[in-house]
Amino acid sequence: MKKINIIIILVIFNISITVNFLHSKNSDELYKKIDLFSEVLETIKNDYVDEVDQAEVMDSAINGVLQSLDPYSAYMSPKSFEGMQTDTKGEFGGLGIEIGMESGLVKVIAPIADTPASNAGIKSGDYIVKINEEQVQGKSLTEAVELMRGPVGSEINLTVRRRNVKKALDFKIKRAVIEVKSVEAKIIGERKKIGYLRLKSFNENSDEQLFMNIKKFEKNYKLNGYILDLRNNPGGLLSKAISITDFFLDEGEIVSTKGRKISETRRFFSKKGDFINGKPLIVIINNGSASASEIVSGALKDHKRAIILGERTYGKGSVQSIVPLKNGGGIRLTISKYYLPSGKSISEVGVLPDIFVAEVGENFKINSKTDNQLEYAVDLLKS
Repeated sequence: MKKINIIIILVIFNISITVNFLHSKNSDELYKKIDLFSEVLETIKNDYVDEVDQAEVMDSAINGVLQSLDPYSAYMSPKSFEGMQTDTKGEFGGLGIEIGMESGLVKVIAPIADTPASNAGIKSGDYIVKINEEQVQGKSLTEAVELMRGPVGSEINLTVRRRNVKKALDFKIKRAVIEVKSVEAKIIGERKKIGYLRLKSFNENSDEQLFMNIKKFEKNYKLNGYILDLRNNPGGLLSKAISITDFFLDEGEIVSTKGRKISETRRFFSKKGDFINGKPLIVIINNGSASASEIVSGALKDHKRAIILGERTYGKGSVQSIVPLKNGGGIRLTISKYYLPSGKSISEVGVLPDIFVAEVGENFKINSKTDNQLEYAVDLLKS
């Protein structure tokens, strides 16, 4: 018995030594890197061709750390943090464009419907290369946003690169106060038997607006089914994505989030009751459908509650938290990732449609006579 106890003590002692050694080794490496950073900073201060603002250099270094994590984490200076306005309240100033970072480039996730960017012709997947003739490559996401801000009514020039288009495209856009009316609803089809619901964003009032329109349709019309249009919807509030998915589901898991902290690892389920009573539902998606849009379409697809039609979604399956800092600034930090009921991650993969229908023609416009995707969905419901 004594021999076993001695062996156990020796094993624990060895583990303790190993852990302390590794901790010490990692600490030494970290301190070496900090010394190296200080050396580089001092060299820049003394020898760089132009005099630099040390505070700005430090801000860039902090932002570099965050952007090395993923395209959605970023640093905001006190000025940026104070001026930050989100679309979750339904009204904000700017161009009406959701952007992210990809390989050091500013990429359009989606232009928000009926905003200056959308009306000018900016498309999901466009890369912004210049803002008012200033090169964007190498700038942080926050810096790009700062360049796009300006007084309401003032004009801005954007130069973009678009897939399968050889020449760069130039757009002159007038800034405006963006009021997002998140739901557009109407009755369509030859016999007025289809409820069309276009959801443009997931803000504080999205679910109430959507439910109000559906209840009105259910009361006044005998519909054959519904079309939920999530194209160019860049997302928004997770709670609203859950609420809207729950509206159409009778039961089952909607989405789960997984993070390092236990508090960020959660599962969300629908409550009993499908409020359109099992009527056929088609969801239209495209590359501009991101985040909350992917939760809704992905969950409805996994439960076989809806036919998903269109093109692959963007693939933004992560949750960001805004963390205030002592200096008055803040960081946008990814704290967890979304997983669909099937267990699949949305990140960088997106949601694949059941029926692939690409947009056709240069004059293609959502919810218009040139909208071949909507036409396909209407024909499908008619059949």
